[in-house]
Amino acid sequence: MAFHIAGDPAADQVLDEHPFAVVVGMMLDQQYGMEHAFRGGHKVLTRFGTLDPAAIADADPDEFTAMASTPPAIHRFPGSMAKRLQELAALVVERYDGDVTRLWTEATSGRDLLKRVQELPGFGRQKAQIFVALLAKQLGVRPEGWEAAAGDYALDGYRSVADVVDGDTLLKVREFKQAKKAEAKARG
Repeated sequence: MAFHIAGDPAADQVLDEHPFAVVVGMMLDQQYGMEHAFRGGHKVLTRFGTLDPAAIADADPDEFTAMASTPPAIHRFPGSMAKRLQELAALVVERYDGDVTRLWTEATSGRDLLKRVQELPGFGRQKAQIFVALLAKQLGVRPEGWEAAAGDYALDGYRSVADVVDGDTLLKVREFKQAKKAEAKARG
């Protein structure tokens, strides 16, 4: 299955070809439009020349931040996200020998996968659950118990980026999120 999250064919192709770009997009999906967040891997690849976690982790922090801040920046907070991206890359190198797919291919259960994802910089419980659902729904990564680990994000519907497969579903997810924010605001 090909990704259709970024709304840009070149950026979606990077997601298809570079698993680390998918993790980067999920990390950047915070206080930033999801399609823009998932273009982050493409921006890094075209500007930095690689998505190799070891190269990113070893990059000069000031130079990497400058690259990440070049318009259009990788995030609305490019400095802090560049630092977090280097931390993410360093963790992938340290724990998974630079192969981010080991994060999910070596998970023994849905609970283990959720735990592993929550260890990534910038991945709280909700983001980790969404990522578990994204792996299951879009990449077929479904260790036993993934539905319980992903919670409501495992359900059919348009709750998160895990459910975005084209422009129409992107709009439906956006509408769902806006409705949830309006409900929360109304509750006070």
